Amino acid sequence: MALSATVLGALLGLGTQMYSNALRKLPYMRHPWEAVIGMGIGAVFTNQLVKWDEKLIQDLDKLLDKAKEANQRRYFGILLPFHFTFLVF
Repeated sequence: MALSATVLGALLGLGTQMYSNALRKLPYMRHPWEAVIGMGIGAVFTNQLVKWDEKLIQDLDKLLDKAKEANQRRYFGILLPFHFTFLVF
């Protein structure tokens, strides 16, 4: 996954730089170092995006587990005393 995100980000950065030059009617590779910087920034951006997405999924799982436990405590805490009262009578 990391390799594909890096390649995709590099292509995104290169495409952005080339598109910017095309809009200004300049040669696509006017300053090649700008393309290299764009590729680096795009690769870092997509890798950080993948890490953020994985952390977001983990945080969501934790919140869902907490909510599930809270619901179980709430409903079982209400139902169990009634069951015990029926057993006593």
